[in-house]
Amino acid sequence: MPRRRPQPPARPARTATAAVLALTVVAGCGAPPELRQPTASTTPQATSSATPGSTGLPTTPPAPTAPPGAGVPVPTPSPGLTAVACTAGPSGSRVADLVRGRTGLLPRNATVRLRTGPLCAGDWHYTVLDVTGYEQLHVVTQGPPRSPRLVTAGTDVCTAEVRVTGPPAIQTLACDGGPVPGPGA
Repeated sequence: MPRRRPQPPARPARTATAAVLALTVVAGCGAPPELRQPTASTTPQATSSATPGSTGLPTTPPAPTAPPGAGVPVPTPSPGLTAVACTAGPSGSRVADLVRGRTGLLPRNATVRLRTGPLCAGDWHYTVLDVTGYEQLHVVTQGPPRSPRLVTAGTDVCTAEVRVTGPPAIQTLACDGGPVPGPGA
C-alpha cells in the first residue's frame, strides 16, 4: 500500500477570513444582471423575422417609461416669498394718498412720482415714491387692495412690525434693500 503523505492541518482562521471576504465582495455587487429587473435602457429587444403564428421568438415590447417629471410634484411658491407687481391694487396713487393723509409726513403740495411698485407679497405691499425736493419715500402697506392700511413710510421702513409680521419678500425689500425694479414694476 502506498504511503500517503500527511496533509498539513487546515487553518480555520484563514478559511473563515476567505469566506467572509468572498461573501462581502459578492454582497457588494448586488444581483447578477440576469436576475435584475429589466429597465427601459437595459431591456434587450428581441426581434423575429418569423411570421405571426410561427414558433419563432416573439418580439419583446419596450418597457413603458414615464415622461420626465411625471409623478414628481412641482412645488408652488408660498405667497409672500416673492414680491410681484400688484395686479389687483393698491394703485400707486392710493399709496401716495395714504402717505399724504398722515400729518407732517408728506406735504399736500409735494409732487410725487411712482418709482417702484406697488409690489405685493401676500396682502402686504411695498412701494417707492420719488418726491420732488425730498429723498425717496419707501412705503409699506398691508391689507385688502382697495383699502390698505399704512404700516410705515420713510427712508428706513425696516420696523419691528415689518421684521416680525411681514412676509419674507417685504422684509427683504424693506430691510435688506433687496432688488427694486424700475418704475411701475
